[in-house]
Amino acid sequence: MIPTVAIGGAVALSVVLAGGIGWLALRRRDRRIESPEVAAAAAETTLADFSAVGAIVGADGTGAIAVGADGRVVAMKRIGKAIAVHPVAWTTLLSTQAGIVIDTGDRRFGRVVLSGVDALDMRRLAPLPRGTATR
Repeated sequence: MIPTVAIGGAVALSVVLAGGIGWLALRRRDRRIESPEVAAAAAETTLADFSAVGAIVGADGTGAIAVGADGRVVAMKRIGKAIAVHPVAWTTLLSTQAGIVIDTGDRRFGRVVLSGVDALDMRRLAPLPRGTATR
């Protein structure tokens, strides 16, 4: 009798653990910003007067940045299922070996890290100086 209860308990525990692992795996998928297009759309949706001309998403998808037609910069990251958007100054972008680190200055929003993005990528995204026709 006891071995039957032990086997049943082990099976029930296995089912619960498998369900928990599956739930965590599905939940983790929402943590990525899928593409620059998704990031640009999120910035334009969140900020009424923002028109994105370019965006970059970090290699791990946890952070993104978009530049507007007027030269403004916004940093983005996932908070739950939504993409949170925070305006930042160009001077807050710091190039490191790991990628670009953006200190938003907002304790609640925190830092945004664009892993695998370097200064050259950011330069390509930067607006052209006035009076310049092409790069």
